[in-house]
Amino acid sequence: MKPARALGFWMCTALVVGNMIGSGVFMLPASLAPYGWNAVAGWILTIAGALCLAFVFARLARSFPKAGGPYAYTQEAFGPAAGFVVAWAYWISLWVGNAAIATGTTSYLSVLVPQIAEVPGLHAGVTLALIWGLTAVNCAGARGAGEVQLATTVLKLLPLLAVIVLAAIVLGRDGPATLTPFRLQDLAPAGVTSAATLTLWALLGLESATVPADKVIDPARTIPRATLVGTAFTGVIYLVVCSAVVLLLPADQLRASNAPFADFVTRYWGGDAGRLLALFAAISGFGALNGWVLLQGELPHAMAVGGVFPAWLAKQSRRGTPVRAHLLSSLCLTAVVALNYSKSMAELFTFIALLATTASLFAYLVCALAALRLQARGQLDASLALSLIAVAAAVYSVWTLYGAGGPAVAWGVVLLAAGAPVYAVMRLNAHRPQIAKQRGFRR
Repeated sequence: MKPARALGFWMCTALVVGNMIGSGVFMLPASLAPYGWNAVAGWILTIAGALCLAFVFARLARSFPKAGGPYAYTQEAFGPAAGFVVAWAYWISLWVGNAAIATGTTSYLSVLVPQIAEVPGLHAGVTLALIWGLTAVNCAGARGAGEVQLATTVLKLLPLLAVIVLAAIVLGRDGPATLTPFRLQDLAPAGVTSAATLTLWALLGLESATVPADKVIDPARTIPRATLVGTAFTGVIYLVVCSAVVLLLPADQLRASNAPFADFVTRYWGGDAGRLLALFAAISGFGALNGWVLLQGELPHAMAVGGVFPAWLAKQSRRGTPVRAHLLSSLCLTAVVALNYSKSMAELFTFIALLATTASLFAYLVCALAALRLQARGQLDASLALSLIAVAAAVYSVWTLYGAGGPAVAWGVVLLAAGAPVYAVMRLNAHRPQIAKQRGFRR
């Protein structure tokens, strides 16, 4: 059945923005506290690198508006084996990363409803309810998921815009003297690199609109625009909001803060802002989880259509949604949440989450290289700008992998390699009917 094309420009942009702005941004200033102005420089480099990657994805989406995003582009450039291995690692990164988003969202809800943290097992129950509730929304149809994404994206922007307004008021009233002093000698390559590595996590998801391409209205035009606009908008919001909190709060207070945005608002506006910020942080996490649940179902469906995942995952419902793929991904996600709630498995969960994040970086690098290869083969319009930006995106990806550290990269390679046996089994199963047919013919 041909899927309904229900996602327009605004819904696709909300998917990009909503998937990048999750619950993690509300804690990011505390992580950046030791870096001061190095954090600002790190943000600028990260945004520049993200825009290079967004441009590459936009050009790839314009020429190859196929479902699957990174999988489709890698397969087009390097063949089905490379496409499968990258998609395999990227798919795992989706549902493992969703476990972290879901548990973080529930943690913010526990500020509003303390019983969630106090009653044994209730935290896990609420987390699983969020996962399966949003799985049901996505199974019901892409349009419903898109409407949820649009609404939550608007809501999650409100506290970020409030911080921007408050920072402007403080600077207008007190002047630049209230900022952490800028000293050129404090800027250091190591500090900028460390800060940029942290800020990169906040911009993962810039490729979100490319994955459900078969659900997008006029994908060759809509996806590139949504990818570039969504990435640029989110980057600017992050730069201004996080820099304001980092530079206007004392570093010692910020470093020890469990709720940096709430502390910032409380310091300059007074009152109990913690509960209000927790509400918006929960909404932000809920919206991000909705968008990533959409992707974790669409990607295995695209792989099944491409013949590298079991064919039964390619089947869609009457509404054109890959229900089976959604159920499989959410079952995997449920298993990871269960591991996270076993104390003996907490370390294992952290280990898997590290692999998942690194897998996204590998996918970005391979997609940048895919753009260069496809252009050299004449499958992308020759463009000096695309060549230079793709090279810059590849260099940026390598640099961020370096910043992630040797262990993360090594285990990321292991994750990629783990997909090879699965691919071999799938190819063998695909060839068996042909071999049997040939033997029957010979007889």
